[in-house]
Amino acid sequence: MKLIPPCIEFNSSANNNSIVLGEALASEEVNFVFPSQEFSKQAHVSSIQKYAEMYGRSVEDPAGFWSDIASEFYWKQKWGQPVYTDNLDIRNGKIDIQWFKGGKTNICYNCLDRNIDTGNGDKVAILWEGNDLGRDATLTYTQLLARVCQLANYLKSIGVGKGDAVIIYLPMLMELPIAMLACARIGAIHSVVFAGFSAESLAQRIVDCKPKIVITCSAVKRGAKTIFLKDIVDDALTQSAQNSVKIDVCLTFENESALQKQMTKWVEGRDIWWQDVVPKYPVTCDVEWVDAEDPLFLLYTSGSTGKPKGVLHTTGGYMVYTATTFKYAFDYKPKDIYWCTADCGWITGHSYVTYGPLLNGATNVVFEGAPNFPDAGRCWDIVDKYKISIFYTAPTLVRSLMREGDEHVTRYSRKSLRVLGSVGEPINPSAWRWFFNVVGDGKCPISDTWWQTETGGFMITPMPGAWPQKPGSATLPLFGVQPVIVDEKGVELEGECSGYLCVKNSWPSAFRTLYGDHERYETTYFSAFPGYYFTGDGCNRDKDGYYWLTGRVDDVINVSGHRIGTAEVESALVSHPQCVEAAVVGVEHDVKGQGIYAFVTLAEGVSYSEELRKSLIKVVRDKIGGFAAPDKIHWAPGLPKTRSGKIMRRILRKIASNSLDELGDTSTLADPTVVDQLIALAHS
Repeated sequence: MKLIPPCIEFNSSANNNSIVLGEALASEEVNFVFPSQEFSKQAHVSSIQKYAEMYGRSVEDPAGFWSDIASEFYWKQKWGQPVYTDNLDIRNGKIDIQWFKGGKTNICYNCLDRNIDTGNGDKVAILWEGNDLGRDATLTYTQLLARVCQLANYLKSIGVGKGDAVIIYLPMLMELPIAMLACARIGAIHSVVFAGFSAESLAQRIVDCKPKIVITCSAVKRGAKTIFLKDIVDDALTQSAQNSVKIDVCLTFENESALQKQMTKWVEGRDIWWQDVVPKYPVTCDVEWVDAEDPLFLLYTSGSTGKPKGVLHTTGGYMVYTATTFKYAFDYKPKDIYWCTADCGWITGHSYVTYGPLLNGATNVVFEGAPNFPDAGRCWDIVDKYKISIFYTAPTLVRSLMREGDEHVTRYSRKSLRVLGSVGEPINPSAWRWFFNVVGDGKCPISDTWWQTETGGFMITPMPGAWPQKPGSATLPLFGVQPVIVDEKGVELEGECSGYLCVKNSWPSAFRTLYGDHERYETTYFSAFPGYYFTGDGCNRDKDGYYWLTGRVDDVINVSGHRIGTAEVESALVSHPQCVEAAVVGVEHDVKGQGIYAFVTLAEGVSYSEELRKSLIKVVRDKIGGFAAPDKIHWAPGLPKTRSGKIMRRILRKIASNSLDELGDTSTLADPTVVDQLIALAHS
């Protein structure tokens, strides 16, 4: 692997295809966006040479590199030797990863007590913004610790202890990170379930991990809509009881702005109001010191088939890695105000709403509502209100806001913004440029992060002050991460290439197993290419050594022998001025093997037409080649998305293949009526 890509030899002032932060906007012709000297000068990683030095040590001496960083945290007892052990080769026996084994620590203590002990007790930890305008609240680090300890003491009083599972089904109230931290404080294993999953999905997770308690709230408002969460939990608990898993306690927070107590359905003897019991407990709570390899949390991921996979992360390595990646990928400074729009029901909310920011002593915005409520300017209203300097969101939201028009952005100042971030899927270059040009005024680097639930933290992402960015590329690996691209036979490819993205050797925050199913863990992630962790993603590496994610391998379409990433086709379609969003899936084709089926959402006021269909196909032909031209353009007024903004491609595949009786659960969609609209337009 080349530690210093060739592009750093380019002089930005002499390169006609480059710009420097703050000096110009990014046009279609711009290939490189260089950091300004001013930005680089104050950055944690100020140059490609500094990165190469740190990265080189991290892969040549990982034990020393990570031990030095881990020593910055509080350990009740230092870890033993060796610092880490791993086996990623299924041919050599059981897959096993361990970091800092024997070290005793507690992530809640490091998030809260450690920051208070260093004089940051009065610093604001959480700025909470409610769904409705004018509803907000704050917690300092001292206040947050008190609230966490009260809940931790309550949990202990009902018998929850080290190693016990706790299901948390809460919206983005402050009580969600409070509940996560309270579990961590007493050594319990939290499993946050996104408060948008159906009762059946929640019940599956309850049955799998058999929690001592479920924590929820009465209801939540998402935009103008009220979602009755307690009703969903009641249904899930009935279903889990039918599967021999009975829950004795359902702790329910009264979210009075959404639903009052007397309107909430209640089961006497099981249901407990949070406000009736938790505030009565002491504001101090002893810490349960746990081994670095003791479980911290379970987070379930779902595939198109089979039961949910319970991804298990442990304490020590996850703590060290998430804190480090947060600091460097966002170039975090103590004065920054940080906002990640993700929900804590997903890994982004675990690593970069709760743990990563708090471990760094950051001030963190937690937003309950919808980013387009009461209008499409809500995000930038919040940015101006709190003087947010680091803004981290998903490409789906970026494209959605693009569609609403620049005026919803430009009427706000946004002068506080310093760094932007992208998460969840590859961001297409046109969305990247809009994010950079319109939201950031050409002054903010974009940390385009690639990582997964399984990795725990960022794996490939720009360092904002170190090297030039390319619109749409995740760029280069983080410390300790050794990505490789392999062919179908598992042979590592060198230089400019395209293939399957794998990682060799372990990193501290790698997940350790799938809960209760280590065999599935080994089969899913380590058997396809023995000796590597297989990410399931396709990837290109360009001549400069930059990585370009092409989407999930099952989202790679094989057309007449050509492997085409759906993200690549989507990016081409969205570059058309009248297309604001696209989702591409593969369908069976008698001649080609697979054909390309594109769902296309048009700009406001643009009508469907045969001429436009031909124009869209032409833009794909022009940008990728004739072999990538969509066989079908399916007009889509909207795409089926979860409330977190994730496109449900499983549903799109079923519609494309006319398997309408196999659509499955659509209850987690933000707008289930979109599915009916797409079906109605299927043959237009």
